[in-house]
Amino acid sequence: MSIFPQYIISMGNPRAFLTVPRKEAGHRPIQDRIHDFAEVEQTLNTKDRQLQASRCMDCGVPFCHWACPLGNKQPEWQDALYKGDWEMAYKLLKKTNDFPEFTGRICPALCEKACVLNLTIGEPTTCRENECAIAERAFLENYVTIEHPVRNGKKVLVVGAGPAGLAAANQLNYKGYEVTVYEKNEAAGGLLRYGIPNFKLAKSVIDRRISVMEAEGVKFEYNKTVDSTKLPAGFDAYVISTGTPTARDLKIEGRELKGVYLALEMLGQQNRVLAGKKFKESELVNAKGKKVLVIGGGDTGSDCIGTAHRQGAVSVTQIEIMPKPPVGENPATPWPNWPVILKTTTSHEEGCERRWLLNTNKFIGKNGVLTGAEVEEVEWVPNPEGGRPIMKATGKKEVIECDMVLLAMGFLKPEHPQFAENVFLAGDAQSGASLVVRAIASGRKTAETVDKYLSK
Repeated sequence: MSIFPQYIISMGNPRAFLTVPRKEAGHRPIQDRIHDFAEVEQTLNTKDRQLQASRCMDCGVPFCHWACPLGNKQPEWQDALYKGDWEMAYKLLKKTNDFPEFTGRICPALCEKACVLNLTIGEPTTCRENECAIAERAFLENYVTIEHPVRNGKKVLVVGAGPAGLAAANQLNYKGYEVTVYEKNEAAGGLLRYGIPNFKLAKSVIDRRISVMEAEGVKFEYNKTVDSTKLPAGFDAYVISTGTPTARDLKIEGRELKGVYLALEMLGQQNRVLAGKKFKESELVNAKGKKVLVIGGGDTGSDCIGTAHRQGAVSVTQIEIMPKPPVGENPATPWPNWPVILKTTTSHEEGCERRWLLNTNKFIGKNGVLTGAEVEEVEWVPNPEGGRPIMKATGKKEVIECDMVLLAMGFLKPEHPQFAENVFLAGDAQSGASLVVRAIASGRKTAETVDKYLSK
């Protein structure tokens, strides 16, 4: 059933998926984009975008609903988009997603992996791109209106302005609470601002949404560090959404050498430089003229690669301790599992040597400065007790020449004290490092929990 009773789906072209092939917006040319930090992804024209929306089949059992952590109702807003009702499409989207302009850019699109068209012909509906297009049209056509909720007299403090904290603050504000957000950094966004590069998510997109939230009554206070064991008084409830601030480090010989950095030391600084902040030459984490080694094969590692190119790296190599995933299809991870297949990002396309099954034994340097990394081939063997396979060293060692190493191996799940009953966790602070879309979903769920608690 539609979440808008007055809007009944009647697919305008139920056979479009047979005649309209999947068409993606594509990316700016490599030799153009590596010289700036502007967004890489391009856009389709209105006609093509609506045609792409027409490919949605409004399945009897829409797996996209199930796969999306937010429960987005893709068939409904796809149909509205196809029919040219952009305003209705945005209303349907906003009902389940506070920030479609974020997820429309950086979500791995779990819905598309679950799309019946993906499971049958390998060409899912372009859900993520369509979502972004709807959000951008909404801002362009002023469908994003300022709401003024009726206040209920209660106050909530949200600690941390990442995607989970922003979603919780947004929902609690709509429910009538007076919401204040404390953020330790100089601006809101969390890893959206200080982790994800501008070439994937322009920071003006975050600023635009924060302006809407402020106009609707959410108060933001920056450069505010909060001791979670001594939360400030004066609030009826608290939401802790401080993310996963501790990166997984590599405590091996040579870690102290100049040239070995955590990924966010580079990514966060580069985003601050683009925002106008000045750093001393000695403080810069910059890949210009360097041979860069990225350790870690996930999205953060990919972001390091793209940033290194734009900073002027001589070469970039990425190593991963796990085996190389298969291309296109993986029998070991059939539906409904997440398909563990080789992911080639726009950053990889810009130039990068990728290697797998390599463990880093030590960093090598001269006069305190990094010159290389000793790596060793490994193999993974079945665990006789079941569970995760066991890694075995093969003894095949080599030295990869490099003068910058970026550690992109994920983040540690934070530990929290025993909180009072009016304190609630949201996002990565609760679950450990995960996806932005899951953080937003968690923030929304936490807001519901806080509301139920304060409504007793």
